Amino acid sequence: MSDKALVLDFGGVISQTLFETHPQTETALGLAPNSLTWRGPFDPDSDELWCQMQRNEISERDYWQERARETGGLLNQAWTDMVQFVQAARGANGMAIIRPEALEAIADCQRLGVRLAILSNELDLFYGEDFRSSLPFLSAFELIVDASHTNILKPDPAAYALVSEGLGIDPQQCVFVDDQGRNIDGAMSAGMQTVHFDVRSPADSFARAMSKLKAN
Repeated sequence: MSDKALVLDFGGVISQTLFETHPQTETALGLAPNSLTWRGPFDPDSDELWCQMQRNEISERDYWQERARETGGLLNQAWTDMVQFVQAARGANGMAIIRPEALEAIADCQRLGVRLAILSNELDLFYGEDFRSSLPFLSAFELIVDASHTNILKPDPAAYALVSEGLGIDPQQCVFVDDQGRNIDGAMSAGMQTVHFDVRSPADSFARAMSKLKAN
């Protein structure tokens, strides 16, 4: 077993973003095509709420709670949390929204003996605690740290410490991958190697992460 670890965020890195799956969401919810217009990183100029989040004026949780409220309103539903939104939009087939590039990287790590961990701010909070059971590949992960339960959110240094200490390795041996710049900054401050994941180019992002793991 290697002394290196690939540490992945979940939403946006392992799973596709809700921005990428608007057509599927609209079909699942019975909405007309193009009912969902917010595009986040795919068209930030048209998504002021996303820009507010990037400027740290609101949290990521604030952003998604507002999108859940808005989408529920289109259905005359009073959705108050992301679990209602995600379960209605994505149903029980969790594997349908998992990036194939993520599965390839996980398999590569297993072949190389690289350890695997997840550091998420809201895995169970957004997806529901039963969601994990629909994802068999999670058995490859030695450690899952989820702020839904720890209440320690990235970019708090303590969040990253929970991973490195939980794995019993130096932070420098961890390659942390996240799609949010603030979380990347936090990981760098904690001493981890990082890859700022580009949701518009997942294959390249995972390739950069694997390159760091294979170096030295």
